[in-house]
Amino acid sequence: MKAVRIHAPGGPEKLVYEDVPDPIPGPGEALVAIEAAGVNFIDVYRRTGLYPIAFPAINGSEGAGTVVALGPGVSEVAAGDRVAYQGTMGSYAARAVVPAKQLVRLPEGVSTKQGAALMLQGMTAHYLACATYPLGPGHACLVHAAAGGVGLLLCQIAKLRGARVIGTVSTSEKAALAREAGADEVILYVERDFEAELKRLTAGAGVQVVYDSVGKASFERSLQCLARRGMMVLFGQSSGPVPPFDPQVLNRCGSLFLTRPKLDDYVATREELLERAGQVMDWVREGRLRLRIAAELPLSQAAEAHRRLEARATAGKILLIPGA
Repeated sequence: MKAVRIHAPGGPEKLVYEDVPDPIPGPGEALVAIEAAGVNFIDVYRRTGLYPIAFPAINGSEGAGTVVALGPGVSEVAAGDRVAYQGTMGSYAARAVVPAKQLVRLPEGVSTKQGAALMLQGMTAHYLACATYPLGPGHACLVHAAAGGVGLLLCQIAKLRGARVIGTVSTSEKAALAREAGADEVILYVERDFEAELKRLTAGAGVQVVYDSVGKASFERSLQCLARRGMMVLFGQSSGPVPPFDPQVLNRCGSLFLTRPKLDDYVATREELLERAGQVMDWVREGRLRLRIAAELPLSQAAEAHRRLEARATAGKILLIPGA
């Protein structure tokens, strides 16, 4: 079968489209014919070596398709089920072996492309707004990269929960998308200092929570945007990792909280996975949560997908389509 493997860390050119042996499911595993694979920054981190992995490796950890075979002892899914998953590498391929406990059946009304676009980013936006800092009426939040894959979903979920949403974006086109997703105010950070503008928009009060996937370039100023006892939620590092810093800064800025969450800890049990995935899928099916698929590229163009993602040249989700 065809797959995209990494043989050594480096740039997008390290993503090699090549023939690999067909995988065989073992105990507790299912073989999924991949119809769409999600492209995420964690794929970039693994490709560059920021997140160490053993080489060679098939990149991608989010996908959706149809179960075509089962290993021994599988009860969670059956052959023929349409499923989606995240958390196991190998989705940049025609077929992938996935632990059955990570697979979620797709309900009628949710396509495999939607499933591949939803699992990682949709559940990330869900846990950020509903668990890490549970938003509600009277809360205000700052969402960096508000027109990105997570950002657009996070803006919508924050509004569903009654919060005021302030987003940052790089272009006027992305600003329009963020507003469509529910952002009450949008700051073009290339034109205005987002810290000063946020303080103006909140009359100096700041926000209860900052959701920051950017990291190094925004972290210090984001802390200054928080209200007293506010929470800094650092869930990504697209601009690079945040350098070590003195925790006393949290004291000086108003007894702040800092957390560095990851999705795996918010879907640690199958029950929690099914509950979180089920809610976001229901919202999509009901039209309350809109997915924006920015690009669908053939699997052979994985390197181009990474270039677009790193250049922030898209708004929304990028999918890779095997066989396209």
